[in-house]
Amino acid sequence: MVKIIECPRDAWQGLPKNMPAEVKADYLRVLIAAGFKHIDAVSFVSRSAVPQMADSELVLEYLDPPDDVEIIGIVVNAKGAERAVKTGSVQTVGFPYSVSPAFLQRNQGQTPEEALEELEKVGTLAYKAGMDVVAYISMAFGNPYGEAWSIDEVVAACDLLADNGVTQISLADTVGLATPKQVSDLVADVLAVHEGIEIGVHLHARPDQAAVKIRAAYEAGCRRFDAAIGGLGGCPFAQDALVGNVATEVLLAELKGLGAELEPLRPLDGLLAASAEISRKYGERVQ
Repeated sequence: MVKIIECPRDAWQGLPKNMPAEVKADYLRVLIAAGFKHIDAVSFVSRSAVPQMADSELVLEYLDPPDDVEIIGIVVNAKGAERAVKTGSVQTVGFPYSVSPAFLQRNQGQTPEEALEELEKVGTLAYKAGMDVVAYISMAFGNPYGEAWSIDEVVAACDLLADNGVTQISLADTVGLATPKQVSDLVADVLAVHEGIEIGVHLHARPDQAAVKIRAAYEAGCRRFDAAIGGLGGCPFAQDALVGNVATEVLLAELKGLGAELEPLRPLDGLLAASAEISRKYGERVQ
């Protein structure tokens, strides 16, 4: 069974205009009604750095998600994890790590050593609260900063995360640099070393490149995919030109063509229309 992680949070934080909490909660309800069981919905990070997600607690209060839906909340430190625990609605906290020191500094103001220290604190809080942890390895396929990159370095980062008790790792193509061969080689090598860990991919890609990257990951053994309806999103701290998320509708079509076993979902027409309206209304640059 392939696990699909729907990522509206990743889409919303890249929008130039803030969406009201009620609008976010309404969209999450439509996702749940469509059958999505794993949703990267909110983040508990600096309100000044990411004002688009400053209302995460309120969004979850409006939503009141059902128990059979996994709500993922992104945190970068113990303070964020404490906020996530207090909501009573977050089942999994997501922590961004990276093989790129430059990106860690840009994204969360941490060195690699500081990030691992915070991850340990986050893991302890999550464990005590009965929550899971997923770690994202940002810039897993290279980066725009000219830093050295290798598959061995990413595998070593997975080792560090596993040593911290992480059992779910998502390899992130943060700025859409990966080639299909890189996706295939990295996924295969990480899976070969970490059989006991759920390995996923969080791919960013231009629309004409998405399907081949999805196919490469699936054929290499990946069974966990992050995506966003309409392909909205992108990391605002990575570079000036955002490359969107893999579109959920493209992901589903490609996986069905590959014969993958998928959870049943209702037609996505309503979600596609809602995503397009969000992009139109909140995606215009503020003058």
